[in-house]
Amino acid sequence: MAQPQRHSGYCNREVSHVHKCICVYLSIGRKEMKGKKGAAILTGMVNKEAVGCEAVIGSLTPSNTRKYKLRNRLVEDDRPLYGISYNFIDAKLFDLFATVGGNRVSVYQCLKEGRIVNLQSYVDNDKDESFYTVTWSCNLEGKPLLVAGGVNGVIRVIDVENEKIHKSIVGHGESINEIRTQMLKPQLVLSASKDESVRLWNVQTGICILIFAGAGGHRNEVLSVDFHPSDQYRIASCGMDNTVKIWSMKDFWCYVEQSFTWTDLPSKFPTKFVQFPLYIAKVHTNYVDCNRWLGDLILSKSVQNEMVIWEPIIKDQPPGEGSVDILQRYPVPDCDMWFIKFSCDFHYTAAAIGNREGKIFVWDLQSSPPVLITRLSQTPRSTIRQTAMSYDGKTILSCSDDGLICRWDLWDEATS
Repeated sequence: MAQPQRHSGYCNREVSHVHKCICVYLSIGRKEMKGKKGAAILTGMVNKEAVGCEAVIGSLTPSNTRKYKLRNRLVEDDRPLYGISYNFIDAKLFDLFATVGGNRVSVYQCLKEGRIVNLQSYVDNDKDESFYTVTWSCNLEGKPLLVAGGVNGVIRVIDVENEKIHKSIVGHGESINEIRTQMLKPQLVLSASKDESVRLWNVQTGICILIFAGAGGHRNEVLSVDFHPSDQYRIASCGMDNTVKIWSMKDFWCYVEQSFTWTDLPSKFPTKFVQFPLYIAKVHTNYVDCNRWLGDLILSKSVQNEMVIWEPIIKDQPPGEGSVDILQRYPVPDCDMWFIKFSCDFHYTAAAIGNREGKIFVWDLQSSPPVLITRLSQTPRSTIRQTAMSYDGKTILSCSDDGLICRWDLWDEATS
């Protein structure tokens, strides 16, 4: 890999109030652009029958229990921005966030009074690369890493402190739709791919530990994946086959531990296939493009203008069997395109999701029936691909197809 080209100095934490930006060029990718995300979907399948009481549906009348004010907006480029992510790994860096779009990965800082400054930008030498997803991680010393992937199927691991590429990891045969970090072990990340697989990686060593695919795997693109917040062995994935699958790594955990001490080439690591999930659910009748664990419950979103909280009821035998208890439904109008992803604050008290009309719906996840906290709008109207809620939920960020980044802050009219 070619050494990165440095264009200006690094903006460190002590002088971060000064607007400085660097551009570091990544090594080349090698695949062609795969086209735009998110055509409206019309086909569907039949739901698995739910058990328990009928799901409670939220009202679209905002409660306005919390009011947010648009404090800043900036256009990064004239290309769509597909991903935006706050740093929840390091408490000292909670005010940092990253965006991806086109062949660029950017790092920003949220300052007081609604200000946003660009700290770093990294640009891939392959102009046809289009990054779709970004997540924060760290190395074993706790230094921040950014992990990004997209159309080329290459995972870029960026050393943010030293402004250089830590690793470029190859393994997927198609584009990468989402990457998520294991909060219990931040060197572990999951990637969801168009090649119908989910992969577990150690970004410290560059090792592919496990591949979730095969006889019981997804039958179309995998669009989203997430680690269970407390059960280190359990993950959930979803995709274009309209299913949500829950997998266990318990029988393979020795390989996870081995990945931290492996000293040979990553290509020689005994990567294992996990072919059968613990559980398969068809909660939605169309593409499922975002899922997150809420304790042992799952919040998932399809292209059917809603998010759903449900409980997977898993049977021990045979693998994959079980039932679904749908608990609550959160309507999201004009959200019938795929690749529109929601976000939550660190404690999962609220969720923010955009739509194709440039609106954001902020839902209370701890109330029943569901309460719409507020509805936000940006102009000009453009599809909001992803939101990012801050650690405490007081700031909401969004990125959209027109390259716009918006910042809303919690607003107290009585004290402002």
